[in-house]
Amino acid sequence: MEVEPIKDLNKIQAIKVLLHNSNPRDEALFVLGINTALRIGDLLSLKMCDVLNETGQILDAAEVQEQKTRKKKRFPLNQSVRDALTCYLETRQEFCLDEPLFPSKRKGLPLSRWRARRILHAAGQAVGLSRIGTHSLRKTFAYHVYRRTGGNLGLVQKLLNHTSSADTLRYIGIDRDEMNTTYLELNL
Repeated sequence: MEVEPIKDLNKIQAIKVLLHNSNPRDEALFVLGINTALRIGDLLSLKMCDVLNETGQILDAAEVQEQKTRKKKRFPLNQSVRDALTCYLETRQEFCLDEPLFPSKRKGLPLSRWRARRILHAAGQAVGLSRIGTHSLRKTFAYHVYRRTGGNLGLVQKLLNHTSSADTLRYIGIDRDEMNTTYLELNL
């Protein structure tokens, strides 16, 4: 199944509330994903020390080595991420900086891709979205950056490390119908 970005901001908010109420860990995973464009493997490989300093304070920025590209990626932790992490970390008992940020129920192991997909898909379905999975997080980030920057495709391409603008447009869900609507609405 090809997953899609979550285009509706109200649905994003509804998913955040739903996940917050069921498990703040899952909300933090969702919020971090839609605000950083990290692939699910990179999100799940994060450790506490990637987002917290030695005293347990949330860092201003995080850095990961992407599994797919092997490149280092540094990104700021915006206020939405900081708020979700703060709420989530308040629910954690004791933890050490070397353990997974998003642990599974099995002690010391990170949440699995399969479990993350089930969590996100179920949350999407609960708010009326059917084509939602782990990659929807990265696609959602890209879609909203594209929209908020007035269609700055070059920026989105660079943030995602894509080589083709056509691939980036398809990736974020800008399809023929949206292009046709643009032509019809222009009316110069």
